[in-house]
Amino acid sequence: MGDSTTVERDFVEEASRIVEQAKELQDAASSLISRTTREEDSLRQKAKSLDSSVQQLRSSVRKSKLDSNQAEKLEEELFKASYVLSEGDAAAFLPSKSHGGFLRMFLGPINVRANRKDVQLKVKEEYNSFRDRTAYLFLLFPSVLLVLRSWMWDGCLPALPVQLYQAWLLYLYTGLALRENILRANGSDIRPWWIKHHYCAMAMALISLTWEIEREPDCSQKQRGVQLFLKWAIMQGVAMLLQNRYQRQRLYTRIALGKARRMDVVWGETAGVDGQLLLLFPVLFILQGFEAYVGVLLLKTAFIGVVSEWQVITCGILLIIMAVGNFANTVQTLVTKSRVKAKMKRGAIMLL
Repeated sequence: MGDSTTVERDFVEEASRIVEQAKELQDAASSLISRTTREEDSLRQKAKSLDSSVQQLRSSVRKSKLDSNQAEKLEEELFKASYVLSEGDAAAFLPSKSHGGFLRMFLGPINVRANRKDVQLKVKEEYNSFRDRTAYLFLLFPSVLLVLRSWMWDGCLPALPVQLYQAWLLYLYTGLALRENILRANGSDIRPWWIKHHYCAMAMALISLTWEIEREPDCSQKQRGVQLFLKWAIMQGVAMLLQNRYQRQRLYTRIALGKARRMDVVWGETAGVDGQLLLLFPVLFILQGFEAYVGVLLLKTAFIGVVSEWQVITCGILLIIMAVGNFANTVQTLVTKSRVKAKMKRGAIMLL
């Protein structure tokens, strides 16, 4: 009986000791969180103030009438300060960019900014891996559909395979847009147009799901727009493979030179060195021209009454908008690269 009482007392004491340790741990954790929160708030204020000072001084230097060499040196120093802020551990304390309505619509009002740099880099690597995987599928799907059209379907595409492909396109462009918005929230310098381009592509894929794929009679004429769109998709797949192959090489070079940040994404028309761009730029311009041609053809088929559904008109307009936007951004990139080259040549001449 006495042994039983002793064992019971030991259990009670052990339980009391564990409860006391849990309370002590809770108090220590609360104290640490409170102290860390205060320190983080202080660091956020300092980071915000320093970033604002860098931006203000940079603006003042650009507006001033300083000697060009002196202004350039100041720009380089300010860029170094900005790079340290945006790429170092202090980047976690900078104000995050607005998440935008697209992320709020899909994810709600949650914070998607990663505080740890390794997590941010994993987000970017996953984005690049997603683009690599989908580029091959982008090329494969329309190729298979066109081959089966000739070999098995007597020149007429059935509705279901085409609509499955359009559903996959909707998933692809939605996935890209979500990932790009998250990257921008984490400090990436993705051009806003490319995200808007994917919004247009999402709308087109969604609308095309409701587009009735006509078969007999005269399906070859009624499916002319669909066939051209699939051929354009094959060209787009080839361009995506070239973009993905060259962009990483170029981005890593720019990071090594201090001209880009690790969270930046170099899109197709900015990727590659000069020899690579000689191949990539013509492919992009041909692709953009063909995209506009398919859009015009869809509008033409609607206006002459071959296929007069509203989906045809809307998809044609969206294709033309995307082609014009892509062309304008590509030309803008060419102009920017020309200016940078001219500036580098002037600097080399002055050094000589």
